[in-house]
Amino acid sequence: MTQQVKRAFKYRFYPTDEQAAELSRTLGCVRPVCDKALEERTRAWYGEQRRVSYVQSSAALTEWKKTEEFAFLTEVSSVPLQQALRHLQTAFGNFFAQRAKYPRFKCRKKPRESAEYTRSAFTWREGRLTLAKMAGALDNHWSPPLPEGTEPTTVTVSRDSAGRWFVSLLCEDTIAPAAATTAAVGITSLVTLSTGAKVTNPRHERRDRARLAGAQRELSRKASRSANREKARRRVARVHARIADGRRDHLHKLSTRLVRENQTVVIKDLTVRNLLKNGRLARAISDASWTQLRSMLEYKCAWYGRELVVIDRWFPSSKLCGACGTVAAKMPLSVRAWACDCGGVHDRDVNAARDILAAGLAASACGDGERPQRESSRTGQSSVKQEPQRAAAGIPRL
Repeated sequence: MTQQVKRAFKYRFYPTDEQAAELSRTLGCVRPVCDKALEERTRAWYGEQRRVSYVQSSAALTEWKKTEEFAFLTEVSSVPLQQALRHLQTAFGNFFAQRAKYPRFKCRKKPRESAEYTRSAFTWREGRLTLAKMAGALDNHWSPPLPEGTEPTTVTVSRDSAGRWFVSLLCEDTIAPAAATTAAVGITSLVTLSTGAKVTNPRHERRDRARLAGAQRELSRKASRSANREKARRRVARVHARIADGRRDHLHKLSTRLVRENQTVVIKDLTVRNLLKNGRLARAISDASWTQLRSMLEYKCAWYGRELVVIDRWFPSSKLCGACGTVAAKMPLSVRAWACDCGGVHDRDVNAARDILAAGLAASACGDGERPQRESSRTGQSSVKQEPQRAAAGIPRL
């Protein structure tokens, strides 16, 4: 059964000098508006115990434009400024609902910026996009093209730390579920599947480590606030962008393959934040980007009618013998293969992936809220605690 989802299509584009100047002015106005509104709302709350709504912030924006200090805001489209206030309102809503921390001021030194245009501030005609306050359309070939018969509802223009321009088009897309299959797979350590196959981690950061170190050394030698320092910073940013782009491309291909080939995908609920506290493994764990892979699996499973099961982080997948169910007392990370008392010899990662798959299928069969238990042959006590989680349909989590 097909479903309607909101899907963002991101493209790189190359603006003309006039367009780049206009977009830079717009991006330069979004930050002070957001910071000014945050300052006013903070003063109202801590000084008067009064909450400021979006409507009040929008009315204040109109008054700010009349002052000499903020007269430059009239030079750009008002829609991105209003959207910045809406995003701030959402941030405060998440804060009061205890879903996020208190909103922070935008950093002046942070080179990545964005501006959002709603339907009233851009024109989409015959595949050509024209933003407000611009005379010509953006130069882009839109490859791959947008779904046939759809038009963007929101356009977000951004500039990354490497100085590259991107435009993201949010559209309503119809996604057909993938062909049904009986295959299921358990995943561990990003690169090992329950089928016994191991996907090699490209290690993008290690590949460009020498190049990145050289660029950072050059940056450290430049005078502060000089033109040469800005050029050196751009070179460092380009290396980081190369690493991130390669990693993202690999994870997209891997997650798409897993979702297409399997009806059920089982993963473990890892606390990556805690794992990064290991100084020896932090760089390798960051390079693997497990959190990004999980996010991709969540929304792709929801889109294509697959089931994603997440088992409890304390499930002893590495120490549990897949043959007899015995849980080993200790399993140091240096042990890559081990033998059980029952005579079974296991590859650490393959055995863990198969245990994860078995636990996930058991949790899926019992339904949400059920926690099937397995008796340990050594202790006689429960050694398994699973928590199935199904990805929610809709926009992928950012």
